[in-house]
Amino acid sequence: MQTIRNTLVVMDAQQPDSLLLDRAMLIASATSSHLHLLACNKNNHSSSNLQATEDFLRQKGFGVSSQQAWKNSLHKTIIAVQQEQGCGLVIKQHSPDNPLLKTFLPSEDWKLLRFCPCPVLIVKSTDSWQGGVILAAIDAGNSDVNHRVLHAGIVGHGHDIAQMVGGTLHVISAHPCAELLSADPVYHLRDSIHAMYLEHCRALQAEYKVSDERLHIEEGPAESLIPSVAERLSVALIVIGSVARSGLSGALLGNTAENILDSLSADVLVLKPDDIISHLEELASPPHNQVLDGAIHSWPYSHAAHLEVPTTQPVGYMEQSGTTIGDRPRLTAANL
Repeated sequence: MQTIRNTLVVMDAQQPDSLLLDRAMLIASATSSHLHLLACNKNNHSSSNLQATEDFLRQKGFGVSSQQAWKNSLHKTIIAVQQEQGCGLVIKQHSPDNPLLKTFLPSEDWKLLRFCPCPVLIVKSTDSWQGGVILAAIDAGNSDVNHRVLHAGIVGHGHDIAQMVGGTLHVISAHPCAELLSADPVYHLRDSIHAMYLEHCRALQAEYKVSDERLHIEEGPAESLIPSVAERLSVALIVIGSVARSGLSGALLGNTAENILDSLSADVLVLKPDDIISHLEELASPPHNQVLDGAIHSWPYSHAAHLEVPTTQPVGYMEQSGTTIGDRPRLTAANL
């Protein structure tokens, strides 16, 4: 996380800012990141609160700036400012969904996780990260090269954060019921399925020193298993990947990160694969020009550095995304 240069902190007029600021200051202290505060409203009603928060952070020794903005919706406003400011991380406090409406009207948090072209930290818990359990959630059943790279990224981020806060890294992967996994009887044994998933995790265990006691491979849907294990371990932060989808299936089904958001009590850091990030950045960025072609790319996920590029056209944004997982530069503890 050392290469995050600018962090976007989304202020919420309806909720206290203490949780957001605690997480923002922790990350900025570890990464020397500049903090950009954003109040999303139409009528500029947050100027006094923004100024007070900016003064407080500046007195603490942080580089900080702030603005108020509104671009049609909350998630579009956040993404537009994230692109304008070149932010490598977005921190936002969770806004609970209406259970009757979320199936038909996806929440702003749901849409932010899906379309934001950088990692998003959703703050939910009042518990400190210091000395806590960091849970990295992967899908070890997908063992192709691209998935292994994504898994290494998720576990690598979890490892680095655990090192940063003096915590303990755990890794979880859910596997389906043995009878549903394959028509071949050899795969009908739960022990065989567990052994296969375990074998796929061996390299990650060795690289990040995850003991068998801290590796959780269990049968069941990830949407229920991850919250259950997180509660059992009193997890402080869950690191998970998100692959954006398009079309009707994406609108109705979402993915694991989106589906479990309301059921978790811990904070959630959502990462995306390289090519998804690149595609979303193209959709969210200003029109193509030669100056942007020369932008310097750095972690996370080839995120383009912000350049002051004159343009007469507003930031574009489309709610479409791809599904292919691409390579991702690995982050190790040496970078923290």
